[in-house]
Amino acid sequence: MKKILFIINRKAGTDREKRLEDAIGRHLPANQYAVEITHLQYLGHGADLAKEAVNNQVDIVVAVGGDGSINEIAQGLVGSNTAMAILPLGSGNGLARALKIPLDVNKALQLIVADKQRAIDVGYANEHLFLSNAGVGFDALIAEQFKHTRKRGLMGYARLVLKSFSSYNPEAYDITIDGKKLDEKAFLLTVANGNQFGYEFKLAPSANVFDGKLDLCIMPPVRFYHLLPVSIYSLLGNIDKTRFMKHFTGKEITISSQSLQYLQVDGDAVPLTGNGMVRLKVLPEAIKVVVNE
Repeated sequence: MKKILFIINRKAGTDREKRLEDAIGRHLPANQYAVEITHLQYLGHGADLAKEAVNNQVDIVVAVGGDGSINEIAQGLVGSNTAMAILPLGSGNGLARALKIPLDVNKALQLIVADKQRAIDVGYANEHLFLSNAGVGFDALIAEQFKHTRKRGLMGYARLVLKSFSSYNPEAYDITIDGKKLDEKAFLLTVANGNQFGYEFKLAPSANVFDGKLDLCIMPPVRFYHLLPVSIYSLLGNIDKTRFMKHFTGKEITISSQSLQYLQVDGDAVPLTGNGMVRLKVLPEAIKVVVNE
């Protein structure tokens, strides 16, 4: 029997969770699958549960939640033979969108039954794993603020962007990408592994979690009235062809600034270590993922 562990972020709500468990039972009957369902209890619990699943030779760990939960669970699966599947129940769902995982629970469960697996790259920003992107610019500031707000979702994020834009001073950064040095002043400075920022926003439309590279996205300082066209170009997936974005690719990137304060990985603010420097690298084919192919 195939062993499958579902790790659920309880923010989904009780009624929704009951419907989810019913759907799991329909698609993965007990006479064919050994299914276990558990829940996140504390920060870092996802990584602990995933490591335990690897030790117990679980075939597939299913991350049920948003990008933050998926990131946490992925940390425990790097380099193992246990695959990760995704039931995207978050807000932005960046990795799920990049992998074309259906946002519909029943369709996502059908992918788990089909069980087509492929190894994806992961990135590291200092010691922090990221699957979709990591940033040190305005997005990192907003991630830090977002951590302390009760207004979740796209509207809560947009509210913080509008509130903080006028007081934000773009930084000057020293950047090295595969040995090549750059000096850039940037509003956004994001390193992408996948092409999704979440909510269908794409800063690096050509980024690919299978290509063994990271995509460096540099947005020069912009005016308030540029936010609308920037958003539209990001949604259309062609911002890399406009004056609002400089784009580079590489395997090892360092970013430093005298006033570097914030770091986000997959949309979540994380502690910044490294004395004003962030070292980013790609680890190719690090995690097996159930994909839509």
